[in-house]
Amino acid sequence: MKTCSFLPAATQMLYDMNLQHYLHGITFECPHQALAEKQKVVRCVLEGHSYSSEEIDRIFSASKAQGKSLYYVDEAALQQIAPDIIFTQDVCEVCQIDTHCTAAAVANLPKQPQLVTLTPETLDDVFQCAVTIARALGEEEKAYTYLGGLQQRIAHILDTLRRHRMPLKRVMLLEWIAPIYNCGHWIPFQVAQAGGIDMMANPGGDSVVTSWEKICKYNPEVLVIAPCGFTIERSMQELHLLSSKPGWNELKAVRNNQVFLADYDLFTQPSASTLTDGIELLAALFHPQLFTIPLHLQHKCTHVNQNAYAHA
Repeated sequence: MKTCSFLPAATQMLYDMNLQHYLHGITFECPHQALAEKQKVVRCVLEGHSYSSEEIDRIFSASKAQGKSLYYVDEAALQQIAPDIIFTQDVCEVCQIDTHCTAAAVANLPKQPQLVTLTPETLDDVFQCAVTIARALGEEEKAYTYLGGLQQRIAHILDTLRRHRMPLKRVMLLEWIAPIYNCGHWIPFQVAQAGGIDMMANPGGDSVVTSWEKICKYNPEVLVIAPCGFTIERSMQELHLLSSKPGWNELKAVRNNQVFLADYDLFTQPSASTLTDGIELLAALFHPQLFTIPLHLQHKCTHVNQNAYAHA
């Protein structure tokens, strides 16, 4: 059986469950190991460009208004692979190619693959996606083994928080900088599992543009900046768009040096393992007296101090 993954999160979970031998085609944004081994069949017109947050938002908004997609499929490569199954998504047409575009791309293939759409809205949904992927390949038991280990890691955090009766930290996690987007879908659940509460978030739903005035009134104790698709180095280049806003220095998170940049894949790439990594990272940021950042995640987050604001 041959499969293609049209979203990085599915690719990650296939590797996590040791099912990568079924995988033959991927997207240009998939994890590095997959990019080194598998054929890229999904591309994007923005690939290779370094647009600002505002430029990316304008380009995607214009594309959506025109009913166009910025993603495209290498149909010749897809026909050569002749997959039996393609994993796709309908969570966000901005972040990845969606099922509608995928269906159009495969319409003329001599062999019609099965399209398995993954559309998680909550953290539990993401975990269920692993089962869906493994079941489609006839390997369902591997999903339960995989998820069992991840659930133990999360349970350890929750048990520790309960044992110490830790109060929830008032948090805000940003999914985009310009314009500012709150966090949605599964991310508020990650925050909660880590011992925080983001009352500006939209659990189980889309992230939305959020005014700076509302953020100032909310006044988070901890601010985590993790724009979709951005590494911490890329986010640092645009930190000035936030730090130059009126009232920035009065935010409790800023006054107490509780502002952090984090890599996007711990939050907006919804594979079960990366989101569990994100929970462990957040727990260490919210409650450093109880948790430390795991060694393998230390390069994926940075603490932003006052000196950095001046040079961002």
